[in-house]
This record gives sequence, C-alpha cells and structure tokens, in this order.
Amino acid sequence: MKRETHTIDVSNKSLGRAATQIATLLIGKQKEDYQPHADKGDFVVIKNIGNLVLTGRKEKDKTYYRHSGYPGGLKSIPYKKFAKRDQAIALKKAVYGMLPKNKLRKERIKRLKVE
Repeated sequence: MKRETHTIDVSNKSLGRAATQIATLLIGKQKEDYQPHADKGDFVVIKNIGNLVLTGRKEKDKTYYRHSGYPGGLKSIPYKKFAKRDQAIALKKAVYGMLPKNKLRKERIKRLKVE
C-alpha cells in the first residue's frame, strides 16, 4: 500500500471545516478501497496555521478543559490564550476528536504534520 502526502493550506479556513477535511484524508475515506477496519489513510501536511479562523463568538467563548483526576482538579483555558501558545495543538485536538475512537486513532494522528 502506497500512502500519498497531501498538503493543505488552511489560511482563512474555519477550524472545524479544516479539521473535517484533514480527518477524512487521515482515515482514507476518499480512496476506492476504503475499509473501516484497515488503516489506509494518507499523510497530511498543514501550512499557514497562523491564518486559521474561528467563526462567530468562538474566539471569546471556546474553552478547553482538562482534569487532573483529583477532586477539584478541573482546569480550563480559553481558546485565545490556548492559540497564543500554539495554534497547531488546537487543530490537532479538533482532528483527534473527529477520528474514530478505536485502536487506529493514535496511528492516524501521527501522520499529521504541521509546518
């Protein structure tokens, strides 16, 4: 099986729309021999991540949560602060959430590269 490399320019694209396009390529749904149990997806390279946009009020209202596992350990960080640190992580989290929740998920997300 030969994997292709797709380069996607995400400048002036919505975060969710770019993430769906990337997830589809990583899964391999665009191929004619697609099978859900087989990992036949391609490599994806992302360019111009700094020009990614959020629609509506999401830039102010969107928050990311994580929990330490201890009582009272819920931490939240707004998107604006999160994107300042690294916008590529926000895109990777969006794509990771759109991949099927199975054993192939970690292998598929490894084929995503952000430049």
